[in-house]
Amino acid sequence: MSTTSQPDEVPYAETASASPAQEHGWRRVAFLAVLLGLGTAAVYAPAMRNGFVNVDDPEYVTRNPYILGGLTRADVHWALGVNYPSSNWHPLTWFSHMLDVQLYGRNPAGHHFTNVLLHILAVVVLFLILEKATGLALRSAAVAALFAVHPLNVEAVAWISERKSVLCVLFFLLGIAAYGWYAKQPGVGRYLLVALCFCLGIASKVMVIPFPFALLLLDYWPLGRLPGTEADGKPQPFFRSLAALVIEKIPLFVMAGAGGAVTLLVHSGEHALTATMPFAWRFKNAIFSYVIYLVKWVVPVGLAPYYPHPENTLSWGMVILAGVALLGITLHVWRLRKRKYLLVGWLWYLGTMLPMIGFIQTGRQGMADRFMHIPMMGLLVAAVWLIADVATQKHWQKEITLAIFLLAAAPLAALTIKQIGYWKDSLTLMGHTLEVTRNNGFAENNFGVALIERGEPQLAAEHFVAAVRYSPDLASARYNLATLLQRQNQVDEAEKQYRAALALSSDRSEIVQSHNNLGVLYLGENKLDAAQTEFSAAIALDPGAQNSYIGRGTVEMQTMNADAAIPDFARAAQIGPSPLALYWLGRALEQKGDAQQAVRAYTEALRLAPAMAEAQARLNALRATP
Repeated sequence: MSTTSQPDEVPYAETASASPAQEHGWRRVAFLAVLLGLGTAAVYAPAMRNGFVNVDDPEYVTRNPYILGGLTRADVHWALGVNYPSSNWHPLTWFSHMLDVQLYGRNPAGHHFTNVLLHILAVVVLFLILEKATGLALRSAAVAALFAVHPLNVEAVAWISERKSVLCVLFFLLGIAAYGWYAKQPGVGRYLLVALCFCLGIASKVMVIPFPFALLLLDYWPLGRLPGTEADGKPQPFFRSLAALVIEKIPLFVMAGAGGAVTLLVHSGEHALTATMPFAWRFKNAIFSYVIYLVKWVVPVGLAPYYPHPENTLSWGMVILAGVALLGITLHVWRLRKRKYLLVGWLWYLGTMLPMIGFIQTGRQGMADRFMHIPMMGLLVAAVWLIADVATQKHWQKEITLAIFLLAAAPLAALTIKQIGYWKDSLTLMGHTLEVTRNNGFAENNFGVALIERGEPQLAAEHFVAAVRYSPDLASARYNLATLLQRQNQVDEAEKQYRAALALSSDRSEIVQSHNNLGVLYLGENKLDAAQTEFSAAIALDPGAQNSYIGRGTVEMQTMNADAAIPDFARAAQIGPSPLALYWLGRALEQKGDAQQAVRAYTEALRLAPAMAEAQARLNALRATP
C-alpha cells in the first residue's frame, strides 16, 4: 500500500525525529510481527485446555456425521449445499472442521489450536497492512496488539463453532492486503485476487459483506485514492472520484448481495423470531446496541456468549438518548475530520456493524461479542492514532506513550485470559452466563443440558422450568423439560410440553424425536392408535428413525398385526445394529409362525448382546420344540 500519512502522524510511542529508514526497516517490522504472534499465542494458550461446549459445537462438530467423516467426496458435496444444521451458508468453514477431524479426530485441543492459529495470522496480517499503508510500525503494532488481546474477541477464538468468524476475518484482511497491492497498480489480475479473497471470506461467514464499503473508506485514508488527482496533478472533484471508485467495486457489491441472499435463503427455516418481532423492536435494539457495543469495547466486562433480545422492554427514551449519543459522536468526529483516521474509524465501526446490528434479525440474540470482530478494528485505529498524535503535539516522552499503551493492553490481556477460562466446558460457560445476564432462557436451557450430561437431572429440572418461563417460544427448552417430565412419569405435563415444542420447533431432528417420545408416552398409557400416529409421523420425517420403527412395530405386535410389524423391525435392524430390533423381529416372526427365521433373528441379537436373557430364553424354547 502507498503511504499518505500526515506529517504529524509519527509512529506510536516515537518522536518526530525517527528517521524513515528506521521506521521502514524490515528487521523492525519482522521483529514486531514475530512478537505479536508470540504474544497472541501466549495469551490464548489456555484455550487449548478447553473442551467442546453444548452451544453449537454438537451441530458443527461433535454430532455432525458429515464433519466426523472427514474430507470425503460426499461430505464436501453436502458442505456446498444449503441443507445445514445451522443457519449460515459457509462451506469453507465446514471444510476446515472436516480437516480438523482428519488431523485431530475428536480431540478438542486440536480444534482450539486451529482457531488460535487463525487469530494469530489475522493479528499479524492486520499489523502488516497498517504498517505498509502508513509506514508507522509502532502505531500499527499497537493496534494489532490491542486487537489481539481484546476480550470481545475471545468468543470468536475460544469457541470452536466460531471457526467461521476467525476464518472470515483472516480472508477479510487478506482481501484488504490484496486491495492495497491493486491500488498501487490497478490491473485485472490484482483485482481478481481481491475478489477471490472476498469470495473465500463469504464462504467462511457472511459477516464480511461490508468489505466493499470498507475498501471505499480505505480509499479515503490511508490510501489517498479519494478524492484523487487528475492527469495534470490537480485534485479531482470529490463526488466524481467517489463515483469512479464505487463503479470500480460494483462486482464486489454484487458478490456481497449474493452472499447476503444465500444466507437469507438458509436462514428461511430459522426466522420464527423475526417473523413475530415488529420492526420497531428491532430498530430500538439496533440503535441501543450501537452504544452498548462501544461501552463493552471500552469496559469489556460481563461478557457472555448469549445476550437475550430485549424485545419491547427498551423504552423510546433510552433509544433516543442512544441515538443522540451516536449523533453527538458523529458530529464531533466530523468537526475533527482533518484527522482522517477518526472519520474512517468511526464510519468503519458504524458501517461494518450494520449487517449484524439487528435490523434484519436472524437469531434470537440481542447482540453478540463476536459481531465486534471487524468493527473493532476501526475504533482501535482511531484511538491509537489519536493518542499518538496528541503525544507528538504535546511532546510527551516516549515512556509516557508506552505507559499508556501498557495501561490499556495489560488489563485487556488479563481479562481475555480470564474470559478464555469461562469456555472450559458447558457448565462453566453457562454458569458464568447466568451470573452476568438476566432472564436468560437460552442459558438456563443449556445449563440444564450440561447438568443432565453430568448426571444431575434433578438439578436440571429447575433450569428447564426457568428457560420455559423466560423464553416460552424456545422449542428446545420445551423439549428438554418434556423429556425430564416423561422420565418422572408426569405424562400429562410432558405431553403438553412436547406439543408446544412441535408447534415451535424448526429443528427436524427435534421434531422427529418429539413425535417418537410422544409415541413412547402413549404406548405406556396403552393409547395404541395415538402411539402409532406419532411413530408414523417421526418415520415420515426421518426414514432412518430406528427407534420409531421399533416403537411402531411394538404397537403392531400388540394389535396382533405381525405382517406390519415384521418389516418395521427388519427395517430397524437394517438401519443399524440393534439387539432390541432383532429380538422383536424374532417375536414377530414367531407370531407369524416362521420359527426358522425367528431363530436366526434371536441368534443375531445374541451375537450383538450375549447377555440378552429374553432372546436366549426364546431361542432355547424354539430349539426345544420338536
